[in-house]
Order: sequence, then structure tokens, then C-alpha cells
Amino acid sequence: MSRKYNVAILGATGAVGTELLALLEERNFPVGSLKVLASERSAGKTISFAGKSLIIEAVTESSFDSVDIVLASAGGSISKKWLPIAAKAGAVSIDNSSAFRMHPDVPLIVPEVNPEAAAHHKGIIANPNCTTILLNVAVYPLHLVQPIKRIVASTYQSASGAGAMAMEEVKIQAQAILNGEPAVPEILPYPLAFNLFPHNSPMTDNAYCEEEMKMVNETRKIFGDPDIRVTATCVRVPVLRAHSEAINLEFQHPFNPDKAREILATAPGVKLVEDFSKNYFPMPIDASGKDDVLVGRIRQDISHPNCLELWLCGDQIRKGAALNAVQIAELLIAKSLI
Repeated sequence: MSRKYNVAILGATGAVGTELLALLEERNFPVGSLKVLASERSAGKTISFAGKSLIIEAVTESSFDSVDIVLASAGGSISKKWLPIAAKAGAVSIDNSSAFRMHPDVPLIVPEVNPEAAAHHKGIIANPNCTTILLNVAVYPLHLVQPIKRIVASTYQSASGAGAMAMEEVKIQAQAILNGEPAVPEILPYPLAFNLFPHNSPMTDNAYCEEEMKMVNETRKIFGDPDIRVTATCVRVPVLRAHSEAINLEFQHPFNPDKAREILATAPGVKLVEDFSKNYFPMPIDASGKDDVLVGRIRQDISHPNCLELWLCGDQIRKGAALNAVQIAELLIAKSLI
């Protein structure tokens, strides 16, 4: 009989936590016992999993006793407080926040890109930022064939990246605007319905926002290449779920678009979606609820002989967060690293 694992989900009531529960069931993850942990205000409520009703518990010092795997999606401050405690209790935590991503002793993993990094964990593994995951899955197969010198990314990020309440806010704002009423922002800083704005994460000293710098620094760490040049402009758009990215890749030498297409058509975690005759390429509506990163509109950059352009869409809650975390857990099991 194959081994079962005791799992805890920290932040079980949020958008990603809910998706984690669904994915564990959908992928037949070998769950022995399952704890669902959240804030004290959610404690005592119930949540369903595999036909059973689980009682939500408030996280405490003893929550991680006898737990093998922690899937955390409760924010950076919560992760910093509780995951070291989980590690001391013998659990391996996979953290969806930014708390540990750039820590030198914490692996930052996209299973399709750097699975070997999992062997170096010390009880905590970081799940990359959603836009970074989608980008890395799509471009790393090309990087293996000819190293990428420079990445220019422009993102079109859905409301789901700001959580379930932001998604609901967009719906409310849209209805208000259609009724001739003002769209009042409460979760996001500005109205998003029928609007867009540069990403609302804090600005850094170099005039890039934190979201943009995550893409830069995390890609370098995941690729294991501190010299790769990356620049990003991140934008929040009025889409409920699934992020999109316009990517320009610079190589040392020309990279034939048909060769790139051939590589990506068989790359793990990628689905090639393009019909130039119908002007049909990846769209958020097609990527929502899907595991694969949809990639298309691969073409030669007419302004530079060594550059390729491509367009991608991916479900931010699934591959951009929950699915990547579950795949890391599956990787740990497959490699006997837990």
C-alpha cells in the first residue's frame, strides 16, 4: 500500500486555499489526514473535501504536529510567523507568499524548470509569483535550446491576483457602472471595471513596483542565472481570472519562430494555441480553469534579428499559485524528499 501524507492547508478559506483543496481531490493526492487552518474568525466553520465536512481550525503552536506537508497561502506575515514552527515540527512547507522567495536557503521552484532545487530544502520551499511561474514555464524550454539574453515582459493581470474579494469587487463595480452609478473601490486602490492601471504593489527606489521586481529577481533565481536581463511592466486589467503576458525574448543568435513553435508544442505545462488565419490566440477566458499555460502568436521581432515575440495566458489561481504548489508536493513525494 502506498504511503499517505498528513497535509495542512494554511489559509484554507481564500481563493488559492479553496483551489488547493479542489486540486488535492482532483489529482488524487495521497492525503492521509487533512487539516484546514485559517484565522480565528473562520474557526469553527466547515469546508468540504472529498465528500466530507472538515472543521476549520485556528492555527496554533501545535497545529503542525504530525503534519508532513503544509500548503500555505495566507500572506507573508503569517508565513514568517508559522512556517519556521512547522519546519521544527518536521513538516515541509510550500509557501505561496513572497516571504521566503529570495532567501538564499529556500528553494524557489517551478517543477517544469528547476525540480532539482527541491533536494536542497530545509523545511520550506517557496512558490514563485504568479506572473513569474507563467513566464518561466513558457520560455524556459527555449532557453534550454539557446540561452536567453534578455526578457521584456508586459503583463495584463486579472483581479484574481488580488484575491477573491477583488474579483467580487470588479463584478459589483461593473454592475454599478452599467446602472449609471459610481464604481467605488474598496479592495483595490482604483476602480478596475472598464478600466486598468499599473500594478498596485508598492513602488521601489528604481521606479519599478514590487510586482515587476519579483519577475526580475525570481526569474534569475529559478533559471540559476544572475546575469539574465529582465524588465517588466505589470498592469492590472478588468479580467476576473487568468493573467496574460506579452513577452519579447532576445537571444545571442536568431531563433527560428517555427523551431520555437515546435519546441513549445511539446513542452511540459504548455499548450500551443494559435491560428493566424483566424487571428485566434490565447485568451484569459480560455485559460481560466486550465492547468496549462497557453502560448501563441510566436513571431519574429521585426525590430531585432535575434528577438522573438510571444503571447501567453495562464490561470493565476491554478498554475500561477495552487497547482504549482501541489506539483511541488508531488515532486517531493516522487523524489522521496519528504
